[in-house]
Amino acid sequence: MKNAKIKRTLLDALDRAGRIIKANFGKQQKISKKGIFNLVTEIDKASEKAVVELILKRFPGHAILAEESPAVQGSEGRWIIDPIDGTTNFAHGFPIVSVSIGFELEGRLTMGGVFDPFRRELFFAERGKGATLNGKRIRVSKVKTLSDSLVATGFPYDRHKNPDDYLGMLRAFLTRIQGIRRGGSAAIDLCYVACGRFDGYYEVKLSPWDKAAGMIIVEEAGGTLTDFSDDPLTLTGIQNLATNGRIHKEMLAALEPFKQLGR
Repeated sequence: MKNAKIKRTLLDALDRAGRIIKANFGKQQKISKKGIFNLVTEIDKASEKAVVELILKRFPGHAILAEESPAVQGSEGRWIIDPIDGTTNFAHGFPIVSVSIGFELEGRLTMGGVFDPFRRELFFAERGKGATLNGKRIRVSKVKTLSDSLVATGFPYDRHKNPDDYLGMLRAFLTRIQGIRRGGSAAIDLCYVACGRFDGYYEVKLSPWDKAAGMIIVEEAGGTLTDFSDDPLTLTGIQNLATNGRIHKEMLAALEPFKQLGR
């Protein structure tokens, strides 16, 4: 399988989806709900349709795992797609939004891209070749202590059922860190760890499409990815921790009381 064609398709798909998102930002949307707080807009569906059609036109034998439509079975590589990561932001006119596409071969992520159409920032990584932002190499930060760190987080859609655990994690970090941010796009949060804007990021109950591309981007930028027990992060894992590596042990210590969460 030619990596150049995979990469070209991935980048073309990100661009196509990004154009759709930007062209429709701030306009009246048809919005439905998949849960109390889990929104989906007509642009999520339009973005996903454009991406899936492009991929299957070039790679008709490939599998697709996308947020807004049934999985497509295939015998070769698998594309993992979030057509709008940050749908709630998009629906409210808050421009922290991205498109995330990861590519998996034989069960291993080999390529990933995240595109922020509002800042025109394209994060990309290919296994063994490093991570880039708009073509320039990126690395995780060199911050060594949690007290000097800027950390990001997010809250799952079921937070109305058991808010205490999520508030407890937030409380655990508030007294240990320089600052904490909640942007609303897990893919962007992971990419910001990769390029050093954030020193660490934690969140629970992400879906594979939320993190597939971001995972390989962080890894190729020199970051560390685990669950709250320091086991390797997986696409289906409930707990998600990404850091620059230097503050990983301190973040794990803060998350110690929550390492059984979701298990």
